[in-house]
Amino acid sequence: MSISFYDASVGSYLQILEGVAGVLETGRSHAEENGLDLQEIVMTRMREDMMPFHFQIVSTAHHSWGAIQGIQKGEFSPPSFELDEDYAGLQRLIEEARTGLSGLDRADVEALADGTLIFKLGKNEIPFTAKNFVLSFSLPNFYFHATTAYDILRMAGAPLGKAAFLGPMKAGV
Repeated sequence: MSISFYDASVGSYLQILEGVAGVLETGRSHAEENGLDLQEIVMTRMREDMMPFHFQIVSTAHHSWGAIQGIQKGEFSPPSFELDEDYAGLQRLIEEARTGLSGLDRADVEALADGTLIFKLGKNEIPFTAKNFVLSFSLPNFYFHATTAYDILRMAGAPLGKAAFLGPMKAGV
């Protein structure tokens, strides 16, 4: 059995982004029902040396829709560290990522698989093939940041379970 580049990248991104959208909505409802300040959640960190919830959501969008855009351009860099979105803005970022990815043509994404890109971090540059970038860098970062955002909302008391995170699974035979 083989898996297409589209399914490994866009298919995986869309499944979890759907879950993240639901997790964010549950978090918003929980905060409103319990008098929690959404801006405090936006700035919440699991540990002092970790980036806040805001960065986790920005990075989730960046390592999905932004990753495909980076492959198209041949260059990818970390997302902005600026904390310039409120909770509703973070929800919009996830929706924009979902919309962008949903609008991609399968054949166009497949054509990107053998391309290359440079990951730029300051003066450092790391060359990748598109496949290796997605499988060894983008997807691991995407899952890390989506999971960390989920964990911060759980830490804030949002009534979430694993099924909410997973989004729509590709069940069936």
